[in-house]
Amino acid sequence: MLDNHDGGCLCGKVRYTVYGQPVRAGVCHCRYCQLRAGSAFGTLVYFSLEKLQLRSGKLSEYHFRTEMGRTWKNEFCSTCGTTLFMYLEAWPGDVGVAGGTFDPPTFWFKLSGEVFKRSKAHFVGDIEAPRKMETWFNYEARGTESCHLDGSRNALIEPGADKES
Repeated sequence: MLDNHDGGCLCGKVRYTVYGQPVRAGVCHCRYCQLRAGSAFGTLVYFSLEKLQLRSGKLSEYHFRTEMGRTWKNEFCSTCGTTLFMYLEAWPGDVGVAGGTFDPPTFWFKLSGEVFKRSKAHFVGDIEAPRKMETWFNYEARGTESCHLDGSRNALIEPGADKES
């Protein structure tokens, strides 16, 4: 019997199934994942493309290029906007599934890594993962990012630090 997991978007129009175990799963604190997820970090669970079946719904796409010069494509529900899938040039042949979009038990997978800790939010505690990296194993920026994307400018502001004494 194949191990499969179902998931979908907030409005329920997009539904998918993944088959088998993930190739890798990780937590990423990069600015792209923070903005994509609208949260402190993104959780990506990678499968080989042939292990993903889109069962229903219409997806829209957003393409961009990272500061490393690599391509990235997000696919999201055309109705509610939930980001479901990511395709990164760094992992050709794989699809990243947004970890929070799986049906309960949502977080059934084990993490293999935590990356871009340099831009980790100060309120996020220790994340249980065997590999931890300040950036990425072959990270090399090819240019500068606009202020809102620049993860190297992680301004660690402690709660209350901006108040006058």
